[in-house]
Amino acid sequence: MKFFQKRSFFSFMIALGVGANLFCGAVLTARAEVIDYQALAEANLSIPVESNEIKNWPEGPILNARSAILMDADSGAILYAKNIHEKLYPASTTKILTAYIARQNSELNEMIEYSDTAVHSIDWRSDSNIGIKAGEAITMEQSLYGLLVGSGSECGNAIGEHISGSMEAFVDLMNQTAKELGCTDSNFVNTNGKHDDNHYTSTHDLALIGQKFFSDDVLCRMSDTASYKIPASATLSQDLIPNSKNKLLPGKTYAYEYLVGSKTGYTANARSNLVSCAQKDGLKLICVVMMEESPQQFKDTISLFDYGFSNFSSVTASKEDTTYQVKNGDLFANTFNQSDILSIDPDAKVLLPDTLTFADLDSELSYDNLKDGQAAVIHYSYEGQDLGSAPILFSSITPFDFSAEPVSETESAAIATADGSSKADANSAQNSASNAQSSTDSSGTDGNANASSANGSSGTQGATSAQAGTAASESVASTTSPTAVSTPGGNVIFLNVRKILLAVSIVAVILIVILVIRSILIGHSRNRKRRDIMKRHRSRKDEIIDFDRYTDPFA
Repeated sequence: MKFFQKRSFFSFMIALGVGANLFCGAVLTARAEVIDYQALAEANLSIPVESNEIKNWPEGPILNARSAILMDADSGAILYAKNIHEKLYPASTTKILTAYIARQNSELNEMIEYSDTAVHSIDWRSDSNIGIKAGEAITMEQSLYGLLVGSGSECGNAIGEHISGSMEAFVDLMNQTAKELGCTDSNFVNTNGKHDDNHYTSTHDLALIGQKFFSDDVLCRMSDTASYKIPASATLSQDLIPNSKNKLLPGKTYAYEYLVGSKTGYTANARSNLVSCAQKDGLKLICVVMMEESPQQFKDTISLFDYGFSNFSSVTASKEDTTYQVKNGDLFANTFNQSDILSIDPDAKVLLPDTLTFADLDSELSYDNLKDGQAAVIHYSYEGQDLGSAPILFSSITPFDFSAEPVSETESAAIATADGSSKADANSAQNSASNAQSSTDSSGTDGNANASSANGSSGTQGATSAQAGTAASESVASTTSPTAVSTPGGNVIFLNVRKILLAVSIVAVILIVILVIRSILIGHSRNRKRRDIMKRHRSRKDEIIDFDRYTDPFA
């Protein structure tokens, strides 16, 4: 009996020791993991901010995030850049690409049935989901709310299957779309951001995707929603209420006044990521922070938005740049309306730091991939930083209206005189014809004795009257002809000839315009070359002479 008691006690002590060892190991491991991430966050502070190294550029904040970017949504200009091309794990921020593709390839009222594969290919314990069951169906709109508000991973899978037939085919579409948007640091292997070593992107690429995502008002509204209810229906067994964990949204801890929309992302490997958009005073900005420790990603985003709105503005290129505005002027005043021949697109915007003026920017003309109506595209930059572009347009010149051609006073008087004379002659002829006809009628009523002479007389007068009537008709016709006008001198002015001459003149004017435009563009190119040569000459003058190698020619 004592043997069994000792054995039980011994087993208990062993179990207690093993348990204590496992518990202490777990605590130490967890503690070590926290310390590692804290050390990593502190190390991120030493990563340089590339945009702060630009001369006369507004200095941006120092962030704990490993990578961060602030981009102008309209021009694509980058206001703030920190390690923006490093390949990192996006986590659930992947879903903005899934949602964008869905909007391009479906209608909001389409029904989506959630397959067993879509629902059960995620880990319900660790992957975010909205709780829908396999075989149930909701609309595309409800699925997008589930994807963006509740960050439902099964929603991304079901959307992919609905659009492309399979998740694998949809992933191919994701990578194709990313390349079309200009992404160069990305590779996607799933629809929702579930961790995979081969699933990665960069803050730069996420900002490019965000440009398209936040240009859609529906997606902006969805990503700015804190909670959404999907009611039970014939295809859904119970209400679903996705809730967002995004603390930038209205009513949350870090609610941002100017927020347009936002999407969070988190995995143990990716850490905290955030893609957001805000708009203020005509400036629309996109902010992406990656590999940050919560809740610092929200604070970093607010800091970057405040930095952008305080130090930059969006200006209209056509109001600031007059270099490429070619006026019509008095040269063509008699032919065309007085409008600009060349003009900058009035809708084109350029990002301008408050520390610079528009004159500080460099401009370069491009003739590649021009659209209809474009003569060229101006690309604006500063110290190698692209700040936007503006197309140069051929203005819509009102063509000359031949049907409304003005007539000189001399021509008008001549036409009026000729018209009056012709009408008088016509009236006289018609009166003679009428009198002759009445004479004929009266002679026809005489007696039989005078019938022969009366008929002979009336026949002669009838012929004369018919000729007079014909002449009168021709005279009237000549006064109303659209192709010729009789003048007192008998001369005829053919308007068709005049129109032909005017058309030839217009063609000549167009050729002159083309030559003027060509001359301006060539002159601009030559001026740039002259400036480059002068810069090189000035730099050579500033070189320090090496006296050890210098030989005085006068010695």
